[in-house]
Amino acid sequence: MNRSKKEMNETEIRTNFITPAIVHAGWDKLQQIREEFRITDGRIITRGKVVTRANPKFADYVLNHISNIPLAVVEAKDNKHTLTAGLQQGMGYARQLDIPFVYSSNGDGFVEYDFFTGKERELRLQDFPSPEELWQRYRVGKGFANNPAKEELITEKYHYVKGDKTPRYYQRIAINRTIEAIANGKKRMLLVMATGTGKTYTAFQIIWRAWKAGKIKKVLYLADRNILIDQTMANDFGPLSDVMTKIEKRNLDSSFEIYMSLYQQLSGDDGVEAFKQFSPDFFDMIIVDEAHRGSAREESNWRKILTYFDSAIQLGMTATPKKDDNVDTFDYFGNPLYTYSLKQGIDDGFLAPYKIVRVSMDKDLEGYRPVKGETDIHGLAIKDGIYTGKDFDRSMVIEARTKLVAKRVTEYLKKNDRMAKTIIFCVDIEHAERMRKELVALNEDMMQKDSRYIMKMTGDDIEGLAQLDNFIDVNSPYPTIVTTSKLLTTGVDAKTVQLIVLDANIASVTEFKQIIGRGTRLRTDVGKYYFTIMDFRNATNLFADPNFDGPAESVIDVTDGEEMPSDDHDTGNEGEIGEDEEVLTNGEGDDTDNKPKPGNVPPAPTGGGQGHIKYYINHVPVRVLNETVYYYDKDGKIVAEGMREYNEKAIRSEFATMDDFIKRWSEEERKDAIIEELLDKGVLMEELEEEFGSEYDAFDLILHVAYGQKMMTRSERAQRAKHSEKIASYSGVAREVIDALVQKYQDTGYADFDDIHVLKLEPLNQFGNPMSIAQAFGGKASFIETMRELEDSLYA
Repeated sequence: MNRSKKEMNETEIRTNFITPAIVHAGWDKLQQIREEFRITDGRIITRGKVVTRANPKFADYVLNHISNIPLAVVEAKDNKHTLTAGLQQGMGYARQLDIPFVYSSNGDGFVEYDFFTGKERELRLQDFPSPEELWQRYRVGKGFANNPAKEELITEKYHYVKGDKTPRYYQRIAINRTIEAIANGKKRMLLVMATGTGKTYTAFQIIWRAWKAGKIKKVLYLADRNILIDQTMANDFGPLSDVMTKIEKRNLDSSFEIYMSLYQQLSGDDGVEAFKQFSPDFFDMIIVDEAHRGSAREESNWRKILTYFDSAIQLGMTATPKKDDNVDTFDYFGNPLYTYSLKQGIDDGFLAPYKIVRVSMDKDLEGYRPVKGETDIHGLAIKDGIYTGKDFDRSMVIEARTKLVAKRVTEYLKKNDRMAKTIIFCVDIEHAERMRKELVALNEDMMQKDSRYIMKMTGDDIEGLAQLDNFIDVNSPYPTIVTTSKLLTTGVDAKTVQLIVLDANIASVTEFKQIIGRGTRLRTDVGKYYFTIMDFRNATNLFADPNFDGPAESVIDVTDGEEMPSDDHDTGNEGEIGEDEEVLTNGEGDDTDNKPKPGNVPPAPTGGGQGHIKYYINHVPVRVLNETVYYYDKDGKIVAEGMREYNEKAIRSEFATMDDFIKRWSEEERKDAIIEELLDKGVLMEELEEEFGSEYDAFDLILHVAYGQKMMTRSERAQRAKHSEKIASYSGVAREVIDALVQKYQDTGYADFDDIHVLKLEPLNQFGNPMSIAQAFGGKASFIETMRELEDSLYA
């Protein structure tokens, strides 16, 4: 049976009109046309014990140049829509994907929007632009139409071997913008990409394309920790292994093309400025990893390297947007070519969401003041003053407090997963060792299985450092819990970390974001969909910084107790983890050992630096005042509220009033579409069913939670519908079909009655095929009308 264009759905319009028009214009269906182009994976939503994903974002078509540069987005609609109906949606995709040409079609023709010129125009189906036409317009728009050398660099393809990963959309944008900037002669560039989004992979593809195009020959890759260099060489930079070397002290072989080095190895931290063994023009390009960590500071030794190789293209890469504590980075490299934030990564579903468990202890909030003449366990007279959370483990150690933190971490892991990879950030090395000992005492059963279950990993610990690769390895269960101070704050690619414990005073958003970044990597293949931050120092107050870009989804498991007031977070007090603290010259940064020396006259205990005095006391009890679980709403606000309140807010954000919801429910042919929209808002029907009971329909759950309406069970609604005046008038096969449909609704909640395909399912298929069943109602149109009457009766 021939169907009119108006009767066709969107898929049929695409198949019969849009795709043929694009192919007719000369686009290769296999090489250049990407249908159902997946942009995002869909945000992970975790509520209670339920983990699910929001719907991924797809563009109907993305059209590529033969070099894989995307040129156009095409958004399709069915013919009931206007020609321009998909244009704004397509423009949104194009902005996100950094694509200059957008088309909308309903099968009658196309409307085009050109981001280069800002012009919009209508086209007939047969006038869709050819690949050559769009490429020429792209070349003009990008400014390389008359420059073959630029075009050669810009069109150089990515490194790709069958089975390799391909760049995600944001990586492609970062790579392409950098390549374009290089082609245009730019020498100082910066990329801001959240931890876990693939900065080193992006750097590799930039180097590969520029190197293969002959634009660069010698590259220097700089980082400040050995683990960053080693991971990069072994993983993302593996295809360059034949031409790559790691610079060792006084062993500078000039025959390689890619050089990996610590800043410290070259900058003269040991008194030898090794970088001067290369000529100033030796390197064509320098990549600065974790650029926020001081490489661009004017007074730093590391800056000497960049100044010496001034003629080289220099690309800084950081996970941290511009802040007061890294302004030098932005002053040196300039504004970012591209920024991909933690917030965007979580929203897109490429990064793991998180929850916060904040634990408040009495001595941290109320403080502890020694009595006159009080001494510590070493006989040191304790200087008078009120010691609070800022001082503990830096200038005063309360043994009961360390035990309590270890006990609470152990309880959490026992309740959830004792094999969850965990990092505990401590004030310094000595604190990390004490924490390790307390954890061992509480987990002897696990230590008996493997002595690596709990380990300290700090810059001075050879045994701990030797196990770092095993901690990172997704296939190695041990070490499981590690205590550290600064070694693991940045760059360590520990993909399966599920618990981050903060028992250190963190000075800055920059440092805080690096620490949080240890958990943001997703590994759904091994069951890691989210991670938890357990905060003993109110460090998560830094999430409230107006420039912090990462609202996160969370797991909500609200405990008893209300939120306690907390001190304002510090941004640079002595004794806190901060960017000004130096890392060890071996590239494995950490604090130095600060054990007190009994018998000495104690200086003021709040003084920082090597050798400062700590008081140790073992006679003061510490207790937990309360524990609160937080999550972040869509606006990035910290919230501690129950599931019901969250769902009410989320539903009302989509349907402001009950009338709005009921109107949409009655008009929507696919009830599942409404549920999917609410899922994107974070509402999970499974969670509501668990709370109120599975005998209720989604319709009643939503009305009750969001608008306070009394609920009816599906059974009650079914009985009411069967006895309604309209439905009771049917008889014979038609009545039997209605009764079967009502029973199916009562049992399963299926409510899309006017979908004739439901007649193919059991037990309805016993009445014949869909068309013969429809005839019992007087034909398909009458069947659909009856089903709408049934639906009205159910939801009256």
